[in-house]
Amino acid sequence: MGHDGRTPVYAMVGNPNCGKTTLFNALTGLRQKVGNYPGVTVEKKIGEAFSQHGRPMKIIDLPGAYSLAARSPDEAVTRDVLLGRRADTPQPDRIICVIDASNLERNLYLVHQILDLGRPVIVALNMMDLAARSGAKIDHAKLEDELGVPVIACEAVNGKGLIELRLAMSRAELPLARHSWDVPAPIAPAVAELQASLVDADGRSPLVARAEALLLLTDFDAVRVAGSTPHSARTATVLNTWQERWQEQGTDWSATLIKSRYDAINHLCRDVIRRPRSAGPSLSDRVDAVLVHSLWGWLCFAVIMVALFFSIFSLAEPPMAWIDEQMAALAAWVQAGMAPGDLRDLLTDGVIGGVGGIVIFLPQILILFFFIGLLESTGYMARAAFLMDRPMSKVGLHGKSFIPLLGSYACAIPGIMATRTIENAKDRLVTILVAPLMSCSARLPVYLLMIATLLPSETVPTTTKVAIMFGMYALGTAGAFGFAWLFKRTLLQSAPAPMILELPPYQPPRLGEILRHMVERGWLFLKNAGTIILGISIVLWFLTTYPKHPDPAATPDVQIAASYAGQAGHLIEPVIKPLGFDWRIGIGLVTSFAAREVFVSSMGVIFGVADAEEDIAPLRDTLRSATWPDGAALFTPLVCVVLMVYYVFAMQCMSTVAVVKRETNSWRWPLFQIAYMTGTAWVVCFIIYQLGRAFGY
Repeated sequence: MGHDGRTPVYAMVGNPNCGKTTLFNALTGLRQKVGNYPGVTVEKKIGEAFSQHGRPMKIIDLPGAYSLAARSPDEAVTRDVLLGRRADTPQPDRIICVIDASNLERNLYLVHQILDLGRPVIVALNMMDLAARSGAKIDHAKLEDELGVPVIACEAVNGKGLIELRLAMSRAELPLARHSWDVPAPIAPAVAELQASLVDADGRSPLVARAEALLLLTDFDAVRVAGSTPHSARTATVLNTWQERWQEQGTDWSATLIKSRYDAINHLCRDVIRRPRSAGPSLSDRVDAVLVHSLWGWLCFAVIMVALFFSIFSLAEPPMAWIDEQMAALAAWVQAGMAPGDLRDLLTDGVIGGVGGIVIFLPQILILFFFIGLLESTGYMARAAFLMDRPMSKVGLHGKSFIPLLGSYACAIPGIMATRTIENAKDRLVTILVAPLMSCSARLPVYLLMIATLLPSETVPTTTKVAIMFGMYALGTAGAFGFAWLFKRTLLQSAPAPMILELPPYQPPRLGEILRHMVERGWLFLKNAGTIILGISIVLWFLTTYPKHPDPAATPDVQIAASYAGQAGHLIEPVIKPLGFDWRIGIGLVTSFAAREVFVSSMGVIFGVADAEEDIAPLRDTLRSATWPDGAALFTPLVCVVLMVYYVFAMQCMSTVAVVKRETNSWRWPLFQIAYMTGTAWVVCFIIYQLGRAFGY
């Protein structure tokens, strides 16, 4: 316990890939709460640990950061929590700095900044095994003596050093750092004046004010996120005055400060690190010679991507079929146990059908997260981003946008959430805007139904159907890159961002951590997406059920034509008729805005085909026989192609809209996304249909 009887609150900080999350999980076990910081979509993890004496301690796992001079929303949250600038998170009592022992110099830069705060600090010198494997010998006792704070050597993956770390955390008092770093003389007056302003006008303690003054001068255009307490007008005036003075003098004060810190760190490392004189290439270097090679690297990348997509589309089939069977059994059980009526229909068609429509894709989402976790855990994901940097730079993005776009092939929701690691705000926004163009798994049911209707014969080679499916994926990917290029040159112009990416050492996969991460993400997916789709499904059920047709014996298609949804379909038919669509397809387009896969079940209801999602053959045959009032075929091969293209480009996903709104903290961008994607879908489909008609198709 703290000296005042409170449960002590620790903040755990460190560079990305330093093993911080592994150490956090080892200390807290399953006693964790995961959410988002209010006002900003950066993950917030709080866990409970126990000292060696059984006393509780709270640990906040802060987002990974290379520096407190924030370049991304994640780093901005870490900075604000440590400086006490977030009202939703109290300033922690103590700080655990997790550092990668195999990259000591780089990791000590963040430690150096944190020691400026004058808070009790424990340094967890993690990955000692990797440092030893590279031939480096680190004198952690000497490092502890130099820094003046406890330094605990540990290997979080193997559980080594956890007892010693808990003992250090259990101490009633921790020594404060002996920080011997002096601010460069030309900048000292600015630091002193800013420090005084932060103490007087912002109410900061002297040490925290000095640390924040150094951060403001290191990166005066620092990232600010919602929920962060703003600086006072006086502090802003002092900062602007010094900026103008230095710009007139041509002084690069930021580089001066950074160099001064690294000089102090290099001097420190000379005393604590011993390296072998003739060290050959490390294992990571030898593997990288193949995996980031200009030829072999791309071949390996292609093999890994094929394995990833094969797993998503093949291994997921049995659990998806099982979920489908359970949902059908649940609906049948409700039907058997309740009297016919609207309440029963609401439960079976609205609630169970709506939830089943999203739950059925959970196996694909889990498999994707497992593979992404596997690639990240082994260190390969950074290599993939490095390989993709050159082609993505052609459209104005860099390699870090590759990971969110890859995730969007399974579902745009986790893909968009993965953009949080992109430092440049405009690059992040461009990636969010184009991510839904990557063909997600929800489009698969639509593609499969239309391909079956287009090519109904069982004798058609599978390769032909696969080629059409691949064409839809390639079209969506080309659209995403095309719009990224357009946005980077118009709406969201910015200077090309340099690709600064750490290539972490290769490690064996940590399966326990990967599985835990996979389950957490799967649950967040169900909670965030499932609740929205449930509500929309109930609303859509109401719209297709009411008002009732006067004739109780009316067929389902007649009832739907008379419903609110049918009225809406007739209302929009003049807009979609130039694309070859009638009012019945229009209802499918409207209902599938909740989720694209709803289109298949909507067609089944509208055309009176039961269990359309379980067996598409009856629905396929019904669609092929559907006609316009004049007897002309409705689902011609041309219309089937146009419908698939429409679903490639159109924003048909309410859950994605909600996530984009949350990620951008504004309705401006999701509404723009709906407009540009749906507008593009209409224009492209209009051109294809009209040209096809002109050529006699």
